[in-house]
Amino acid sequence: MANRTDPPPEQPSPTVPRPNAILAEPATVQACQQDYAGAAEVRRTLAAQEARQR
Repeated sequence: MANRTDPPPEQPSPTVPRPNAILAEPATVQACQQDYAGAAEVRRTLAAQEARQR
């Protein structure tokens, strides 16, 4: 493995909180509907897994 000559990327400080992307956007009906529709496949997968465990 070659030696790196560039400095390593700066790591975020664990003591400085990062902005929360969820809180940065307002909750709108349209955004919630899109989020719900986008998770349909996940809900189907979870339902199938739960049905197999019963």
